[in-house]
Amino acid sequence: MDGRVERGDRTRKAVSARAVAIASVDGLSGMTLSQLAAALGVSKSSIQTAFGTKESLQLAAIDAASEIFMAVVVAPAGKAPEGLLRLNALIDRWLAYVEDRVLPGGCFMGATFSEFDSRPGAVRDGLARMRRGWLGLLERQAKIAQEAGDIPPVPTAAMLAFEIDALLAAANVSRNLTDDTAVLALARELITVRLGDTAKEPRKTARRRPANPRRAPGDA
Repeated sequence: MDGRVERGDRTRKAVSARAVAIASVDGLSGMTLSQLAAALGVSKSSIQTAFGTKESLQLAAIDAASEIFMAVVVAPAGKAPEGLLRLNALIDRWLAYVEDRVLPGGCFMGATFSEFDSRPGAVRDGLARMRRGWLGLLERQAKIAQEAGDIPPVPTAAMLAFEIDALLAAANVSRNLTDDTAVLALARELITVRLGDTAKEPRKTARRRPANPRRAPGDA
């Protein structure tokens, strides 16, 4: 074997990782092959050979962004017991993901969803799966916390997930516009108020289920 397959895999991984970073600032549409080639010090033709089309590159960026999100947010939060503790951990890890600038543009989802929400196709489908997975993680833990009596049963877990996501998305926008991380603490405080007075410390041990922190967002 002449190593071309291995070199091709390394190239695709490197390009995908850099594509995620660039797309978090410029969006998936604004990201260009020339821009990636210059950032990586490779030829534009090598990127074209590795991915074929820009859509393939965009889809690879979505996959890479999901892997980063899993590693930085979901997997660490999965160490907490299910229910309120894990819900809080997901929220706190997400806020750290944005505050620490894991990606230069903050939240990848926030940077790319508005580009494709009205443009049917494989890219929108990939982004939609990513969003459903994240909302599903929040909803599942909110429901377990409600069943344990740690947060009020109203509104529904799905509504709570939607509200939490909306507050986090708004905080990401404000953080990007102002470079002020205080808004992240504000979002955290508002979420705590929304969950109720028991949102920081559960009254009882949440019903435990086998943890599966490596479940992909799209599989939630």
